[in-house]
Amino acid sequence: IVTNDFPWITHDFFFEWRDHHKPDAPNLWPDDLREEMEEVMQRVFTEVNNGVYRCGFAGDQDSYEAAYDRLFDALDWLESRLADRRYLMGDSITEADIRLFTTLARFDAVYHGHFKCNRNKLSEMPHLWGYARDLFQTPGFGDTIAFDQIKAHYYVVHKDINPTGIVPKGPDETLWHTPHGRERL
Repeated sequence: IVTNDFPWITHDFFFEWRDHHKPDAPNLWPDDLREEMEEVMQRVFTEVNNGVYRCGFAGDQDSYEAAYDRLFDALDWLESRLADRRYLMGDSITEADIRLFTTLARFDAVYHGHFKCNRNKLSEMPHLWGYARDLFQTPGFGDTIAFDQIKAHYYVVHKDINPTGIVPKGPDETLWHTPHGRERL
């Protein structure tokens, strides 16, 4: 399979390759949550996954500020949503969590400074930060992250945003391994 359409990669792995899943593989697309999940994933994709890029590649001040406001409106919504549930859709990890995690894992290391998404850091949003650490500490999430490679890619490739090519040392990656307390939810 060759594709760069990331929403369909995980969709196809779940639906088209189900016969090859491990018996204890999670149900990432639960039937009873699918309609709400599609709405959540659409908002995550449009406002967060793409929102950081709208900020980072804005061509003028007004476009940047509009993108910034949209991004942080969505992050505030997610912060509120995660106040009383462990995962986006409730008690179990779903496709919605996977799609959000990819942006959250890069937020403080790249998007906060490099893309000027700097109202606050992810680590300053208690529910989102706990949620992100919870996922990071789940097998299959954090063990796929190489922060040095992520930072090197963004800070070196985007010469128009970072002409010096300087790659920041921080943030402290060990913070991803601190207790998150979300199992109480």
